[in-house]
Amino acid sequence: MKFNGMMSTSPPPHLDDDAVIARLTELDVFAGASSDELRKIARSGTALSIPEGWSLIWEKTPADKAYVVLDGTASVHHDHTEVAKIGAGEFIGEMALVTHRLRSATVVATTPLWVLHFTRESVERLRSEVPAFRQEVELSTETRSA
Repeated sequence: MKFNGMMSTSPPPHLDDDAVIARLTELDVFAGASSDELRKIARSGTALSIPEGWSLIWEKTPADKAYVVLDGTASVHHDHTEVAKIGAGEFIGEMALVTHRLRSATVVATTPLWVLHFTRESVERLRSEVPAFRQEVELSTETRSA
């Protein structure tokens, strides 16, 4: 998969807001968001490159962050058993933030990951200010709760 013209096997030197917005637009993760809303989402998060094998979230720990996967894949484990694989355009960690519970799973990068990292505060602010963000978080949470 390519990200802003680069192959995902080598992380970009810098993921600026415009690159993140372009990727969010390609993924259509926040369908219906205006360009101003996408800019607000991009500026509210921090773009990070995560090496293969690293954990982003640990089961049975407090929720303090969430991510949107921009590129790459990750494995979701519950009680040391893989229960899902996730990829570009999907949220990680939003469910525990929304439900105010401990993490229900551990998430490990199975390839190098490019993610947009959000603090608890930025998730709460974006949920109240950007309807497309709120809808995506709610949809993701409902789907995983089912």
